[in-house]
Amino acid sequence: MTVRKAWIVAGGAVAAGLSFVMLLVVGVYIVAGNLANGVGGGAKNLAKGAVPAAYKDLVQKWGGLCPAINPALLAAQLYQESGFNPKAQSPAAAQGIAQFIPGTWATHGIDGDGDGDRDVWDPQDAIPSAASYDCELAKYVEDVPGDPTKNMLAAYNAGAYAVIKYGGVPPYRETQNYVKTITTLEASFAAPVGRVDPSEQAAGAIAYAQKKLGTLYLWGGDGTAEDGGRFDCSGLTKAAYESVGISLPRVANDQYNAGPHPSREELLPGDLVFFSDDLTNSRAIRHVGIYVGGGYMIDAPRTGAVIRFDPIDTPDYFGATRVTEDGAKALPTSV
Repeated sequence: MTVRKAWIVAGGAVAAGLSFVMLLVVGVYIVAGNLANGVGGGAKNLAKGAVPAAYKDLVQKWGGLCPAINPALLAAQLYQESGFNPKAQSPAAAQGIAQFIPGTWATHGIDGDGDGDRDVWDPQDAIPSAASYDCELAKYVEDVPGDPTKNMLAAYNAGAYAVIKYGGVPPYRETQNYVKTITTLEASFAAPVGRVDPSEQAAGAIAYAQKKLGTLYLWGGDGTAEDGGRFDCSGLTKAAYESVGISLPRVANDQYNAGPHPSREELLPGDLVFFSDDLTNSRAIRHVGIYVGGGYMIDAPRTGAVIRFDPIDTPDYFGATRVTEDGAKALPTSV
């Protein structure tokens, strides 16, 4: 959704590029067969830029407060609650980045920054309070059968009594979705340990984007008839993955959380690649493309340009996401 460096290619070079992409599309499946290991268990460090820089140290520190939580899980919880918005307020009167209701805050809010004030709107207090409350809840439900972390999250959503009453995550759809969402999104906020599984749908997403080469850019475009079949950057990536049965959020900075984050050296065709003027904060991402290999992506760059190949190795390269179906499904519809 911003100006990208133009890559002007003569007609013959375009044809060669398309052949190159077709080879890569086939290669995705070959690589998929060779990479059997996914994200390693027990990852504690946060993925690059996944948490806004202003909160990263807080999440990393307080995410290790007790065995039931870790920094990536705490980050996923905060993202699910508020999208890291310290001014968030729900219709149910939940407040701040961790969405405490006033009664719970009065009992469990702590003075995280030691300034003598417990302020639900201050992330320096609210993030430590969320971690502290998680750990308190984990103790309340420690004798309940099942996964202690899932029981803790269920208690955060539905109350410890409900978890104790039902002997685990209660049969409430909201609570079950809450637990599944956060435990799934944990992988999106954790720095991967080892290689991450390639997406089986990646080749199809590339093939879709390839067919759109030369299409004129449209800000806010989703490729619909009303849009004249035109796209912006995140509209293209969303449509490409929808063509293979994966629904992504509409905007690029939410698409970043649709799976784990391979390093630059581990990129595979089909990975989403992201760009930002703030390389410390995924919420500031403003451009996305689909990696095709060889240091290039297919993207919809800007008004006046067409969908094309562009290089990814630019100063504003932020990172990448290997889209997973579970990761995409877990993303909140509004954050």
